[in-house]
Amino acid sequence: MHGYTDTKDEYTARLRRIEGQVRGLQRMIAEDKYCIDILTQVSAATRALQSVALGLLEDHLAHCVAHAAAEGGPVAEEKLREATAAIARLVRS
Repeated sequence: MHGYTDTKDEYTARLRRIEGQVRGLQRMIAEDKYCIDILTQVSAATRALQSVALGLLEDHLAHCVAHAAAEGGPVAEEKLREATAAIARLVRS
């Protein structure tokens, strides 16, 4: 079981909304909309994806990392390395 299992439907719904935003961006470009309007929508889609990412990270820390830390040993060390790498990727993006 993953940390996001209890909120899987919420994540799926949010990702579907983001998918709709991206399709809207494609339409805006096809219709030659104003650059700044497109960039505004790109920013909104980016923030929405970042929100999903932060939620998944929180779920991962609260569930997967916490359980591994309670067990200790190499599994805990690996989960902490994974979480640190994920945080670094989010910060760089």
